[in-house]
Amino acid sequence: MEIQPVDLSFTQGVIDRFRGQKGAIIPLLQEIQEIYGYVPREAIDLVSQEMEIYPVQIYGILTFYTQFRLTPRGEHTLKVCLGTACHVMGGKNIFDYISTEMKVKAGDTTQDGKFTLERVACVGCCGMAPVLVVDDQTFGNCTIQSIEELLKEY
Repeated sequence: MEIQPVDLSFTQGVIDRFRGQKGAIIPLLQEIQEIYGYVPREAIDLVSQEMEIYPVQIYGILTFYTQFRLTPRGEHTLKVCLGTACHVMGGKNIFDYISTEMKVKAGDTTQDGKFTLERVACVGCCGMAPVLVVDDQTFGNCTIQSIEELLKEY
């Protein structure tokens, strides 16, 4: 997947609004991620310079909180539930199948930028195990065959 150049004027606007505020770094980074879909390296460098904070401190925040992403997300997000019920009912097999077929690891995006694959601990649909969530739509009682058909639609 080719990453496009980042227009830092958006980042500069966010920085200008948060400048001088104590405890502003997390909301600032959240807003930057809202704009770009992730926190670009170029934005980190600018935040570091403008907010007078070391880049390593910013990376510490970005890697500590799971809400932050350092790479662009795919057009669609696939969340495979690996909670107890889903695991017992074959969730791990479904995750492994998707990972192998799409050549993508957990948390990564496919080469074509179409899908981001995530493993999640529980989506709260244990009676429908195993479960796959595509974007905001939940699919239960999944099998490898039903996953094959479902992904063809996307």
